[in-house]
Amino acid sequence: MVSLRPLASVDSVEGRGERSRGGKVDQGSPELMTFDLKVLEIWIEAEALSPHLLSNSGPSQAVSSLDYGKACAYFPAQNSVVSLNTSFIMTRTSLKKKVFSCCVLIFLLFAIICVWKEKKKGNYYEFLKLQNKEYQVLQGLEKLAVSSSSQPVSSSSTHNPQRNIQALGGPKAKLKATFQVWDKDSSSKNLAPRLQTIRKNYLNMNKYKVTYKGPGPGVKFSAEALLCHLRDHVNISMIEATDFPFNTSDWEGYLPQEDIRTKAGPWGRCAVVSSAGSLKSSRLGREIDDHDAVLRFNGAPTVKFQQDVGTKTTIRLVNSQLVTTEAGFLKDSLYNEGILIVWDPSVYHSDIPKWYRNPDYSFFNNFKSYRKLHPDQPFYILKPQMPWELWDIIQEISSELIQPNPPSSGMLGIAIMMSLCDQVDIYEFLPSKRKTDVCYYYQRYFDSACTMGAYHPLLFEKNMVKYLNLGTDEDIYLLGKATLPGFRTIRCGA
Repeated sequence: MVSLRPLASVDSVEGRGERSRGGKVDQGSPELMTFDLKVLEIWIEAEALSPHLLSNSGPSQAVSSLDYGKACAYFPAQNSVVSLNTSFIMTRTSLKKKVFSCCVLIFLLFAIICVWKEKKKGNYYEFLKLQNKEYQVLQGLEKLAVSSSSQPVSSSSTHNPQRNIQALGGPKAKLKATFQVWDKDSSSKNLAPRLQTIRKNYLNMNKYKVTYKGPGPGVKFSAEALLCHLRDHVNISMIEATDFPFNTSDWEGYLPQEDIRTKAGPWGRCAVVSSAGSLKSSRLGREIDDHDAVLRFNGAPTVKFQQDVGTKTTIRLVNSQLVTTEAGFLKDSLYNEGILIVWDPSVYHSDIPKWYRNPDYSFFNNFKSYRKLHPDQPFYILKPQMPWELWDIIQEISSELIQPNPPSSGMLGIAIMMSLCDQVDIYEFLPSKRKTDVCYYYQRYFDSACTMGAYHPLLFEKNMVKYLNLGTDEDIYLLGKATLPGFRTIRCGA
C-alpha cells in the first residue's frame, strides 16, 4: 500500500521554487497539487527500479537521496509550472499595485474637485469652524434655558422680534458674541482691493451728478431717532395720473387709479426675500410663507425653490432695466402675481418731468404694452425722488463717502415694506452662515460684489439695517434674518 503522508515534505526537493514570499508553501494551489502527483509518480517508478532505496524510507527521503539534477529530469514539466507560477504571482502583484495607485489618484482628484467647488460657494473652511462654534453655542443656550426653567431659545420665532439672548442670564452675553455676523461699523477697508477700486471709480465718475450738502458724514443717531428720521424724510409714494406728464392723453388709462395703500396693507408681519445665493438650501420656505405679505425682487422665481424661498408673492419690485430688456417680461407668468412696482434712477433729486425726459432706462413703452396685455394687474411706478431721499440718510450716517449711485433694490424694498407693515423680516440681506459669492439662488453667477456692493452703496445699507435690527445675532447667523419695525409702530417726539 502506498502512503501519501510524506507528500507534505515535497519542499525538500523543489521548495525554493514553490515557496511564497512569506516562506510557506501554497498547498491549496492547482500547480502544487500537480507537483505532488508528479512526485508520487516518481516514487512509484523509483520503487520499481530500485526497491532497496525505498525499503526503509518514504517518498520524500527517496527523492532526497537522488541527485538533484536527476530528480529534476523526472519532472521537467514541474519546473515550468514553478516558473510560470512565480511569473504569474509577480505580474498579479504588479497589477494590484497599479490598480491601487490609480484608485488613490482618482480619489485625490475627486477630493480636490469637491474642495474647489466648496471654495467657490464661499469660505468653506471658515464655514466648518463656524458650524462647530454654532453647535457649542446652541448646546450652551439649551443648558442655560433648562437651568433657568425657561423655554429653550428658538431661532425660528418671528412673533417677538425684541427677544434677547441675554434674558436668560449673564453668561448669555458672552455666548451671543460668538455668532460671527455683519459688523454695523464695516467700512470700505473691508472691501477686496478690486471692489475698493470700483468704489473709487464710481466716486470719481458721479454719473448722477450728486451734490450732497446735508449733514455728515458720520452723524450719530439712536436707533429710535434714526427710524423717525427715515419715516419723516423718505416719501414713499408712486407716480399718479395727476403728475405731469403722466396726466396727458399719451398716458390716459395706463396708470392704476387706486392708491397703492388701498391694495397693499396695512399688514402685520411682512417678509422681504432677497435673491441671494445663500438662500439655497436654507429651508426657509414655510417660515417665509407664514407672513402676511411677501416682497420679492426682479425675476426671482419660486417654482423649484419653494422649500427655500416659499411660494407667496404679494409685491414684486423690478428695476427699469428688466422691464426694458427682459424678453419674457410681457408674457412670463412670473410677473402676473401680486403687485408690480418698477423704479428707475434719476439724476440726483430730479423732479418727475426732468427725469421723464432722461430716464436711466426708457421703460415707458414696455410699461404701456404690459398694461394693455394685463389691464387688471396692479403696476405702479415709484417716484424718482424716493431713492435719493433714502440715499441722503445713508450718506448722512455713514462714516465715509458712499458711492454716488442710488440704493439697491433690496434697500428700496425694505423701506417700502416698512411703510406698509408693522414688522418686516428681511431674509439674507445680512448674510448668514451660508454666506457665498454666488449672487442668486436661482443662478450660478459668482461675484463678491453681490454681497459687499460695487455699483450700489450696499455695504453702508447693510450697516444701517444691522444697526436698526430688533432681532438677534443668532437669527442673522442661522437664518439670515434681520427684523425692523414698521414706521407706524414707532413713537417719535414732537
